[in-house]
Amino acid sequence: MNYQFKPAWWMTNRHVQTIVPRLYRLWQRTPVTLEELTTPDGDFVELAWAQPSAPTAPLAVVLHGLEGNIDSFYARGMLRALQQQGFDAVLMHFRNCSSKPNLLPRAYHSGETEDLHFLLTTLRARFPNRRLYAVGFSLGGNVLSKYLGEQQEQCVLSGAAVVSAPLHLSSSCQVIRKSCFKLYQKYLLDRLKKSMSRKLPLVQQQLQLNQAELNAINDLWEFDNRVTAPLHGFNGAEDYYDKASGQAFLRHIAIPTLLIHAEDDPMLSAQAIPRAEQVSDSVTLAVSAQGGHVGFLAGANPLRPQFWLEWAVPHYFRELQQQYVNSVSAA
Repeated sequence: MNYQFKPAWWMTNRHVQTIVPRLYRLWQRTPVTLEELTTPDGDFVELAWAQPSAPTAPLAVVLHGLEGNIDSFYARGMLRALQQQGFDAVLMHFRNCSSKPNLLPRAYHSGETEDLHFLLTTLRARFPNRRLYAVGFSLGGNVLSKYLGEQQEQCVLSGAAVVSAPLHLSSSCQVIRKSCFKLYQKYLLDRLKKSMSRKLPLVQQQLQLNQAELNAINDLWEFDNRVTAPLHGFNGAEDYYDKASGQAFLRHIAIPTLLIHAEDDPMLSAQAIPRAEQVSDSVTLAVSAQGGHVGFLAGANPLRPQFWLEWAVPHYFRELQQQYVNSVSAA
């Protein structure tokens, strides 16, 4: 199957592809049921379950991007698209991205895979006869890539999709700091600082950072250097970027994985574009010239655009599921 994206004729600009898709989804709502899953360290991750289908349906996990949540346009759209293709679907909120602050100082970052591993292990125990799939967007895609490479043949997933992942974090950070007149950096920093403010009393002493100093941070690298890195045991921003980048893990992936990326992504560097020599034989590369960052809008009618990701990812999972069903039938 060909998973090469072609943009709509009226959506060829990379910033338009990145920004405009969310405008089509301002009023879309996907009904969900929230669940708090207690983690081994006594904290929790909040899950957002789409309305269930058949009790034997395959189950897909959705991972959002930096400071995303169930209200992110791509998350709502993907949950609905997966449902329509016969999957049950659940979104995992990374710590401190849910409806209330987490209990412990630690938050989340691009290389934190413990909570994902705990969730997938829990789902495997809860639904032993259902095949599991996962799709990660942006930061969530990097987390998923790293997890797949760590787990290799022991991975409990039957298939995965990675979309617009910052697989080379250091250089991608430098792009975000400058891109689109620093609009993307400001957007992300505003959300990061608001999120961290909810739990600043828990981490203020550890980070040696008060509210005024947090508010004064106006650079993404500085935020990672002063907050993300020390909060999670890294020796500064560059140490965090080096150890958390998913790129080095791609060659170790052992389950079928669709890797979707746009060469014109305005939030990621050229070094983050995945290449054939960097990935294992289990990875299908879908690298297009255009598409922006988690954009990939297609179609001829500007009033009714096609969200290509919502076709490609469920279709890929359906293909894998059908191959499994055929193999069982032939046995």
